[in-house]
Amino acid sequence: MALVSSSDFHRKNFSEGTLTWIAQAGAIAFKVVNDSLLILLVRAKKNPQDWIFPKGHIEKGETAEAAAARELEEEAAIRGESLGLVGSLNFQSGDEIVSVAHYLFRFFAEVTQTEKRERKWCDYDEALALLSHRDSAELLKKALPIIESHPFTIDIRKSF
Repeated sequence: MALVSSSDFHRKNFSEGTLTWIAQAGAIAFKVVNDSLLILLVRAKKNPQDWIFPKGHIEKGETAEAAAARELEEEAAIRGESLGLVGSLNFQSGDEIVSVAHYLFRFFAEVTQTEKRERKWCDYDEALALLSHRDSAELLKKALPIIESHPFTIDIRKSF
């Protein structure tokens, strides 16, 4: 397979042999309520028994970060402030290789829900246990120090 830079990879989809590469963006959203860190999960559309982070396709002319914010609003009815890229995950779905760039978002507001998805605010340990894919749990672990390092977050470290 041909090598593609990460910036090109997340801007477009391309085909290589019999596999199609798809660029997507996802949102790891959190809020702090009563000194407790809460993480947002949604039910997957394709496999509704799975708990995942909101994610979806990057539309033409859209950045991965903007797509993550849009997916957060569409799938979870949440608007958030982006704190940047946490990391990317790749997986195969049928004849597609999907690469999802996950961005961290601090909860800002509720918005009108456009997709009927079950959503759940979980404490950190529950989110780790509920996430249906271990690599998503690893991304959440990677996000925790970023969350803890921001001045607007109270001292949640003593909880973990």
